[in-house]
Amino acid sequence: MEMRNQKSKGKPPAGPSIIADYRLQPGIPDEMIDADGNIRPGWSQLMSAFDRLGPNELAARFERADQYLRDAGVFYRKYDGAEGKERDWPLAHVPLLIGEADWSRISAGLIQRAELLETVIADIYGDNTLVQQGFLPPELVARNGEFLRPLVGVKPVSGNYLHFCAFELGRGPDGAWWVLGDRAQAPSGAGFALENRVATTRALSDVFADMNVQRLAGFFRSFRDTLFADAKRDGGRVGILTPGQLNETYFEHAYIARYLGLMLLEGEDLIVEDGKVMVRTVAGPKPISVLWRRMDASFVDPLELRYDSRIGTPGMVDALRHGSISMINALGTGLLETRALAAFMPRLAQKLLGADLLLPEIATWWCGQPREQRHVLANFDNLLIGPAFATTLPFDDLRGTALGSTVPPDQKAALLERIRANGADYVGQEPVQLSTAPVYVNGKLEPRPITLRVYAARTAEGWTIMPGGFARVASTLDTSAIAMQRGGQAADVWVLSSKPVERVSLLPRDGQKLVRNSPGSLPSRAADNLIWLGRYAERCEATVRILRAYNARLAELSKADLPILTHCAAFLDTIDVDASEAMPQGLLASIDSAVHSAGQIRDRFSPDGWLALNDLQKTAQRFAARIGPGDDATRAMTVLLRKLAGFSGLVHENMYRFAGWRFLELGRRLERAIQIARILSWLTSKTAPDGSLEMLLEIGDSVMSHRRRYSVSAGTQSAIDLLALDPLNPRSVIFQLSELRAQIEMLPGGIDDGQLSPAAKAALEIETELRIAEPADMTPQRLDKLAADIGVLAGLVAAAYFV
Repeated sequence: MEMRNQKSKGKPPAGPSIIADYRLQPGIPDEMIDADGNIRPGWSQLMSAFDRLGPNELAARFERADQYLRDAGVFYRKYDGAEGKERDWPLAHVPLLIGEADWSRISAGLIQRAELLETVIADIYGDNTLVQQGFLPPELVARNGEFLRPLVGVKPVSGNYLHFCAFELGRGPDGAWWVLGDRAQAPSGAGFALENRVATTRALSDVFADMNVQRLAGFFRSFRDTLFADAKRDGGRVGILTPGQLNETYFEHAYIARYLGLMLLEGEDLIVEDGKVMVRTVAGPKPISVLWRRMDASFVDPLELRYDSRIGTPGMVDALRHGSISMINALGTGLLETRALAAFMPRLAQKLLGADLLLPEIATWWCGQPREQRHVLANFDNLLIGPAFATTLPFDDLRGTALGSTVPPDQKAALLERIRANGADYVGQEPVQLSTAPVYVNGKLEPRPITLRVYAARTAEGWTIMPGGFARVASTLDTSAIAMQRGGQAADVWVLSSKPVERVSLLPRDGQKLVRNSPGSLPSRAADNLIWLGRYAERCEATVRILRAYNARLAELSKADLPILTHCAAFLDTIDVDASEAMPQGLLASIDSAVHSAGQIRDRFSPDGWLALNDLQKTAQRFAARIGPGDDATRAMTVLLRKLAGFSGLVHENMYRFAGWRFLELGRRLERAIQIARILSWLTSKTAPDGSLEMLLEIGDSVMSHRRRYSVSAGTQSAIDLLALDPLNPRSVIFQLSELRAQIEMLPGGIDDGQLSPAAKAALEIETELRIAEPADMTPQRLDKLAADIGVLAGLVAAAYFV
């Protein structure tokens, strides 16, 4: 995509900010002024506010916005080769301002365009008259990888193919907006637009309040209500279908699910039975009626679409044929993103709507037609040449698209020959000169090229346009740097109103009926991850306590070959933890596993809990690079122990006592019981060296309790009594079993018609055996069997709820 540096047009408008401290080179950003040199609405007020704040306060406020995004854990996944890494969300702090009149024109154009796209896609998968009558070439459909033949003739149960679309816009030199691309497959970014708004208003709350900026919540509320109204007809549920944690915009999927109160589902969460889509929940399969799809259509069903898809649900296309599921958007709508289709949109608008496009398209020539091919070949150097069936924007597809004049001579002849031989594979497009907006860079404002992404949602009243969206901002004056994967940033978009705007939220309106979700709606995959999160967190804590005790004695005794230390190191080796390492890799692996499990359930996990867990991980990694054994490691383990306690407190004290909390609690109790039983066996065996009792009580966090309860007859039997059989000690095995039994009985199916489930029976049996046991009965062999029995109990829970 070509970018020409633009000087301001006409005389610079009056205003101290623009012509003084914030003068920009090589000119005033185009977004600030119109074609006649007049300042556009809002910019003078914003720049004046920046002047009042001053550079130091402005920098502090922008840092506040960045800190909010870090605290909220907002990220996108940037791919470096095959691996993807989480990167902080790149906020461009200065919002893009758009006046009310300008926005009205944009909205009208996008509503018209959404209707056009709906009519086109309905025809392609329906009567196919556009191809028959020559308005669309057959190759553009039949050879298109986004055309899904199994969906031909399958009419959406909602009656519409499109429900949520995004449009990429750019402003030209004359101030008019152009459509650069359509997003109808699984449009991303709406959640990031919300986070942009929150972060920007945190920095500029006083400015935002004074500028009558239109709110975003009403747009999401209307769309949410539409989704639930559609689901209500079938008595089912509404979910967001995500490819999973490794998707580049997974954070947004989880954020939107949490924001709108939707289930976040992966393909494995769903099954198709008798043509109906069901969610695997802890209470058994439950029907779902509406899926907001956030994965590419071809991956949705490995039976009829991509056979190699591991993230889809077999039978989903058959469910669509039966009309049992409404897909947002319908499968196959990705065809509308095809770059070559832009060449036919103006004519299609005339044919189907009887009107010209209100928002013009990039001039595009499809080389599958002789006249258009000759035009592209004759004007090769002045056009962008790219793949006809690509669904990316030209500046997002550097490897496949290039300005003709920049193609090396040794490649130019070959490319021209390929266009002549296989013209249907190529398009030529007119380079677009993107307008620039002010961007805060190192304490000053600089112009950068921008595009605007705007969202449209179908509601009961028809199409509605989000009053904002987000602007993609290039990191340099080169538009090839506008993509997020190449260093681009995202700015909030403020649509200004001429009068005060209504404060809108997603809270229920007065008189609206209260709806409570059933506890059994927890997907089995989420429950599985919750139980493992609890287990990994407890495993980390047990390991940290052992390592702290080991290193404290190492620092005191200065010899690693003493009996108590070699005995401790041998036990750690059984759990893949190397005691000779100050920060063992085995501990780091457990922390990473906890983070991974939490990452799978971001929609059900509090931002504070996620932040605490990530802080734990970063702290452990930082220690691993700089501490040594002994005193350093002892202090490091104490820090990690406090952070683990903080994480547990945040999650367990603030989490609603729903089915999800119960599975998290089960994981904690299972792992703690197993760890305590194994540690007891290890430190009360006949081979346990001197000092084992003191280490046992320290690791079991029961030193003070032991002194108070057994001041006279303290010894091995008293330690076993306290840590295995005392029902009042929250660290004892029997305490964990009592909690396990209670929680299992409260799960769906835990007690059915008065009968205990197999897991509930096993928990009761183990607890009963402990209640009638004496300390002398709890030999190391009995304790090892106890740990094994609890492991079997964990398997029974998994068999009942996760398979």
